[in-house]
Amino acid sequence: MKLIKEEQNEIKVITEQAENGEPEYYLEGVFLQANIKNRNGRIYPMEVMEPEVERYIDNFVKSKRAFGTLNHPSGNQTPNIDLKEISHVITDLWREGDYFMGRAKVLDTPNGRIVKSLIKEGCTLGMSSRALGKVSYKNGTAYVDKDGFKLITAGDIVWEPSCQVAYMNGLMEDQEWEYDEKTDSWIPHAESEKEIAEQLSKLQIEKFRDFLSNIKK
Repeated sequence: MKLIKEEQNEIKVITEQAENGEPEYYLEGVFLQANIKNRNGRIYPMEVMEPEVERYIDNFVKSKRAFGTLNHPSGNQTPNIDLKEISHVITDLWREGDYFMGRAKVLDTPNGRIVKSLIKEGCTLGMSSRALGKVSYKNGTAYVDKDGFKLITAGDIVWEPSCQVAYMNGLMEDQEWEYDEKTDSWIPHAESEKEIAEQLSKLQIEKFRDFLSNIKK
């Protein structure tokens, strides 16, 4: 499966007061859409999008694990969520017609504090989803297939010019990815058992380094 990114810019900022009197920031708006052709000429059929959104809500939103980052990982980096890069958590996701509306709380993490600073300066922010999937073509239009479609996050925070409102601008990466149950991670697709072993070994080393880094802190 390939990494798919879709951007939305119909996001509004909501400020609420916490019990300690400090402001808390939330982002609300369109996170995902279906049955509508985007600028890439790609369509997410509702029968593909809705079941996956429901799975994402049950497995991630309800357990407060629906994290997003400040900007997407660059290039063909792993589609897994990097805890060091988290800026917000998606607290709610619901359907309205062909759209899936969302609400995300900006966290007090290093990247979350950057987002808060941008909000205070009145900067325009957008939300961009990340998913893995395959597409098939019909009359020049790409349709996302139901087989293997998986949401990584319903929204990373991105910047887009404020004049470009309520549009989707997709990007497909060349790298193929597959899920590894042993490590609970997405890894680059490998053609041979040797390549798979090398990739898993590298992933395990990276996780161990993160573990040691957290201990030192």
